[in-house]
Amino acid sequence: MTQTQTPPVASVDAETTVFVRLFTVLRVFTGLVFLTNGLAKVIETSKYDLGFFSFNLVDKSGARHILTGAAHQTQIRPLGAFYENVVLPHWELFSVFLTLAELAVAVGLIFGIASRLAAVGGLLLIGPIWVLLWHSNKYLWEYPAEDLFPLVLLAIAPAGRHRGFDSRLASRFGNRWPF
Repeated sequence: MTQTQTPPVASVDAETTVFVRLFTVLRVFTGLVFLTNGLAKVIETSKYDLGFFSFNLVDKSGARHILTGAAHQTQIRPLGAFYENVVLPHWELFSVFLTLAELAVAVGLIFGIASRLAAVGGLLLIGPIWVLLWHSNKYLWEYPAEDLFPLVLLAIAPAGRHRGFDSRLASRFGNRWPF
């Protein structure tokens, strides 16, 4: 009588491990982008000079400037009108919403808490600006390469399940955790 051997449990190969780690780096880095811009809105400072390194972030007035320009330049008039007639006149309220939303996206991505939902939240913040600027003769890849593409990847891949709280939540919900 011959014995049949059961195949070993599938292990994650080296290439998959590299991709999982890279998605974790992408998730955390994208979260840091949202965190620093959210904190810039809290502190209300956009220019930073560390002596050896200087940089800008998007504070509340910078966000309003970007949004005002995009709303005025767009050929998509209904969307532009919404921002001109609803968002910008009530900027104080919307800037608080924007700040809290950016910080929520940051926490979700950095700590891997509902990371797919956080990425979708980031897309909902950045996507309309990209659509507004569609016909404005801006650099083609500015928003897609820097913001949209990484967020789309993070909305698809469960990147929070590696070194994130999503792994604990997934096991708690019998791997039915959608994020």
